[in-house]
Amino acid sequence: MEHWNSTLEGGFILVGILKDSGSPELLWATLAVLYMLALANNGLLLLLITVDARLHVPMYFLLGQLSLMDLLFTSVVTPKALLDFFLKENSISFGGCALQMFLALTLGGAEDLLLAFMAYDRYVAICHPLNYMVLMSTRVCWLMVAMSWILATLSALGHTLYTMHFPFCMSRKITHLLCVIPSLLKLACADTSRYELIVYVTGVIFLLLPLSVIVTSYALILFTVLHMPSNEGRQKALVTCSSHLAMVGMFYGAATFMYALPSSLHSPKQDNIISVFYTMVTPVLNPLIYSLRNKEVIGALKRVLGKYRLQTHPNF
Repeated sequence: MEHWNSTLEGGFILVGILKDSGSPELLWATLAVLYMLALANNGLLLLLITVDARLHVPMYFLLGQLSLMDLLFTSVVTPKALLDFFLKENSISFGGCALQMFLALTLGGAEDLLLAFMAYDRYVAICHPLNYMVLMSTRVCWLMVAMSWILATLSALGHTLYTMHFPFCMSRKITHLLCVIPSLLKLACADTSRYELIVYVTGVIFLLLPLSVIVTSYALILFTVLHMPSNEGRQKALVTCSSHLAMVGMFYGAATFMYALPSSLHSPKQDNIISVFYTMVTPVLNPLIYSLRNKEVIGALKRVLGKYRLQTHPNF
């Protein structure tokens, strides 16, 4: 089959979820609302954590990083998808595709690792509260965040460079919402079976190790919570842990489907629906589930609004 020079001949065409939808305008509006909510929720949480000194603790430091990752992750995908549909233009350059893939893999991988560190943070806070500030010192928190970003960046860089080095055939259509490895490998003219195995193995490792930390942490938390003398404290901890696990399950479930299942089990429609969940839905829900319902965050919001009122209306 004839090859084409993707660098010089217009790159790829992203066939996203909007084009094949029965009601594209309604879906477009829904995705736009989700994006605005993701920006508002994560932006508000980042602002509160930055300006309120009472939130300068390890848990909220990690939550702030999660909000930053979610905000960037959804911004890598959603604005282009919305603008492409509005302008009737679905093309993406070779370099733009590579950049989008690198950023998506970096942010997704970093969030994958950060969720494990956040689960460990909750384990220490509930199971070893007296040693919390020692085990979760400022240095340890920065080390966790740095490891999340560095390991994810190195993995994303390697996968992006190797994926984009393949020669591509005449078909330029990527049947996906964004540039991802499985969809691009379907367009390659070379034998990609070995690399698909590498993607599968690294995907399983990258997902399985953090997930094992999360499951172990919450199992130990559950064991501790069930032995709490206070029914109110036990119920509160169970509700919090169950909501956290629901969000973890949604994120890891989507990531497992995309990168830890054989390509034969993938279909374009399923891939696009899964992509919407981990690039648009979870960034909206994460701040609500993890923090915006907390008394500390609500108190910080009231203090910030109080300071704003005093500055704008000093006589009140």
